[in-house]
Amino acid sequence: MNRRHFLQRNAAVINTPVAAVAGRPAPLAGPAADLAQQDPPETVSRYANKELPTGLARTTSTLTPYAGPWGYEQAAHLLRRCLFGPTRPEILAAAGSSLTAVLNGLLTAPATAPDPPVNVSATDTSVPIGQTWTAQVFDQNFEGVRRTSLRDWWLGQVLGQGTTLAEKMTLFWHNHFVVEISNINDARMGYEYVRLLREHALGNVKQLAKDVTVTPAMLRYLNGNQSVVGAPNENYGRELLELFTVGKGPLIGPGNYTNYTEADVQAAAKVLTGWRDLATVPVGSYYTASRHDTTTKVFSSAFGNASIVASGNTEYQALINLIFQQVETARFIVRKLYRWFVYYLIDTQVETDVIRPLATILINNGFDVVPVLRALFSSEHFFDALNMGCLIKSPLDFTVGLCRQMQVAFPPATNVAVQYGMWNYLNGLTFVQQQTLGDPPNVAGWAAYYQTPQYHELWINAVTLPRRNQVTDLFIGSGYTRSGVKIAIDVLALTQSFPAATASDCNLLIDEYVKLMLPIALTTNQTAFLKTALLPGLPDFEWTVEWQQYLAAPTNTAKKAAVTTKLQAMLRALMGLAEYHLS
Repeated sequence: MNRRHFLQRNAAVINTPVAAVAGRPAPLAGPAADLAQQDPPETVSRYANKELPTGLARTTSTLTPYAGPWGYEQAAHLLRRCLFGPTRPEILAAAGSSLTAVLNGLLTAPATAPDPPVNVSATDTSVPIGQTWTAQVFDQNFEGVRRTSLRDWWLGQVLGQGTTLAEKMTLFWHNHFVVEISNINDARMGYEYVRLLREHALGNVKQLAKDVTVTPAMLRYLNGNQSVVGAPNENYGRELLELFTVGKGPLIGPGNYTNYTEADVQAAAKVLTGWRDLATVPVGSYYTASRHDTTTKVFSSAFGNASIVASGNTEYQALINLIFQQVETARFIVRKLYRWFVYYLIDTQVETDVIRPLATILINNGFDVVPVLRALFSSEHFFDALNMGCLIKSPLDFTVGLCRQMQVAFPPATNVAVQYGMWNYLNGLTFVQQQTLGDPPNVAGWAAYYQTPQYHELWINAVTLPRRNQVTDLFIGSGYTRSGVKIAIDVLALTQSFPAATASDCNLLIDEYVKLMLPIALTTNQTAFLKTALLPGLPDFEWTVEWQQYLAAPTNTAKKAAVTTKLQAMLRALMGLAEYHLS
């Protein structure tokens, strides 16, 4: 399969909407709110997939350990998939190390949890500015600003991720064990949910499934707090089976999927009766025996006709244990990891040679996720040329990645209100690109990770592509200013961080930016296009002369403007290429 297939499409018609799909925008604070009001509902490009590719296997590579070259290209590919926009120093450090050493760092969770979100609004009078609200009593008057604080704090964690996979995996689990934070009406519960995901980001998925089942945010979101003996609520039991663990499999009869039946949903709902969320300080959950169904729950042949007897407040754990005894649970989770980190298409060869062996690794390691990720990221399959530069960036990858790759400087924690304000602005930008941190559109998560046959192509449509271009134009140009503080790409500082010989040679300079920002090598014509943007109608040596003149007199306004405008024009042209949207 040609990995440049997306790039060969007519960009003019990629913008044309043909069908609206369901989507409920989350509340938005900040300057991007006005822009959002101009947008129609989410649209699907007429050039998105109409059916999944069939025929010959896309790849033939397997989980055999990668034994090829290790350098900038391979390090950049690994970090692009594991981080939100790796910086040039991060890529160079990885390239100068080894695959094993880099993976050891990526797969190590931070030693300490981040400090909780803080109050940055005068509206919330429960705590001073700069102190956390997470241990305060619930107050509906403060709920909106607390929820905004939580979302902005989370964006800050993503932006400051370092070189660990923890933040990318926290977002993965958020898209997997979905809670829409706007729907639970208690930001404190939202914080506890996010804290739990981050705690288990590189941990044990079976334990995470147990903990998230009774976390207060999930009890509220999927109505577990309303589930009682005689009237069990099936919402969580259904999503636990369908979306969080074993998956449906093909429908084989009325009320009967391959991996579970409607009767299993009903039995699971009975197991889960009796749990309530606790909105005191601290938030939590509790079990009430009188609300619990004490009958023996019998499951279908899909679960070996297993029974779960009444066991009080530990009964839900028996349910999770039963579900994780099914081999399809491991395969279902691995498929989601694969689509998140590698590619959306899982053909017969990938299922046989990648998915099932990884599922076996997951089972054999007691559902610890790190061995699975290590096997995947160190495989020849992961570094297969067809798996490099084949994913379309999510809005978070695109926006946060832009800021990190271009090393945009953000306000320090000493100016917490402005710092959170900048994070809020980035959240506004991802919102208008149709990805709101903390609020996937529904319990299934973002459609780009499950909606066949389009998958990640859904990120590019008539609304989002212009928004992406506006983001890059903004940061290349005037930037965004709040309370007298500006965030923007400092093209001069970034270029000066390159080796002196590279910065002063227009060809080497363009190549260096292309290596940093694009996952696919450009054609000769594309490179010439970038040079024309940098030096319109001028010979190569003109850049060397102007750059050296600037270095000799960096405070000279005219000389500074001469190189700044040229660099900005080249970057604008580079970020306008379709390749820039790929990872």
